[in-house]
Amino acid sequence: MAKPQCEVKDPVLAGEGKERIEWAYRQMPVLRLIKERFAREKPFQGVRISACLHVTTETASLMLALKGGGAEGVLCASNPLSTQDDVAAALVEYGIPTNAIKGEDEVTYYRHLNLTLDHQPLLTVDDGADLVTTLHTKRTELIKNVIGGTEETTTGVTRLRSLAKAGKLKYPLIAVNDAQTKYLFDNRYGTGQSTIDGITRATNILWAGKKVVVCGYGWCGHGTALRAQGMGAQVIVAEVEPVRALEAVMDGYQVMSLTEAARVGEVFITITGDKNVIDKKHLEVMKDGAILANSGHFNVEINIPALESLAKSKRRIRSFVDDYTLKDGRHIYLLGEGRLINLAAAEGHPASVMDMSFANQALSLEYLLKNKGKLEREVYAVPREIDKEIARLKLKSMGIGVDSLTTEQEKYMTSWEEGT
Repeated sequence: MAKPQCEVKDPVLAGEGKERIEWAYRQMPVLRLIKERFAREKPFQGVRISACLHVTTETASLMLALKGGGAEGVLCASNPLSTQDDVAAALVEYGIPTNAIKGEDEVTYYRHLNLTLDHQPLLTVDDGADLVTTLHTKRTELIKNVIGGTEETTTGVTRLRSLAKAGKLKYPLIAVNDAQTKYLFDNRYGTGQSTIDGITRATNILWAGKKVVVCGYGWCGHGTALRAQGMGAQVIVAEVEPVRALEAVMDGYQVMSLTEAARVGEVFITITGDKNVIDKKHLEVMKDGAILANSGHFNVEINIPALESLAKSKRRIRSFVDDYTLKDGRHIYLLGEGRLINLAAAEGHPASVMDMSFANQALSLEYLLKNKGKLEREVYAVPREIDKEIARLKLKSMGIGVDSLTTEQEKYMTSWEEGT
């Protein structure tokens, strides 16, 4: 097999990248413990792993942990605007072939993805399912050797479950996103904080008093609404699921249709995983100066072609801020080209929360390897024992102990005989 290709913005950035990776790694105690065990046991010795992830300091820590366990890993970006160029350069110096450049166009993005698949993986790691989808449509000759894979995010899991439902999934995958130690923390606290951070860096707005419309009240929407409210914003939630909408009401937010919210909102944040959430009819009634940001995985949640059709001009007014002047004179500001604002304009999730997410990735990959040939072509949950062990290790790293049940209590909780 040919030596994997590496394509990064500038190899000179590696020194700075290494320092930032070191900082992130210090805040990832669970992954550190896993890396130490992997280094002793070498569970991935000689195993080829192709990863399509956001190329950040936290991802670097995961790839280095897998390499320490013997893996032959390669990496590409899972989003054209999420790459940290210094980290990509550092990974190449660490001996992990990486193809990722911040701002790469779509052609380059898919070329990098295919270079990653040229590695002929035995395991795949994905964030958004672009790698797995490409493998199932255009690189099918490689599937016969794949043992299994993992998926990091809600959007990717949705796509993979659709693939499985259609009977077209060709190897077992683990939905890392659905682990409790992932979505309850990464999605809520990580996405919430990093989304507000990205919008703040891009715009330098004052949140206090702003009418902020959060589109979608899943766990990512929970966190974003919570953080915006904490900054003093007046939060409005738009949701299509009645139970989630009711929960948002009970959590103290205004809830209304997006058609209503479009007329009063000042900052709009899409975080649903769906297409054209903010559509032409919403853009037509928004206030002059409305700010649009997306924190969903793909740049389809805001109907950008509709915005283009309404505009008479467009200019880049700040880094990551495009000013669309509409034909009626209103200005609408689109952040980060409609891509993940927390990674386009900021650094993504804090390392301490990605610690649990990537611990799930590492241990799920090990589980797939140990169970080679035993799993069906389905989308699996992270095994409960892995989820609980990660929570235990995280608590231990924070110096927090928890109680355990007595024998009598365990018996009571598993029996039906005792009552009033």
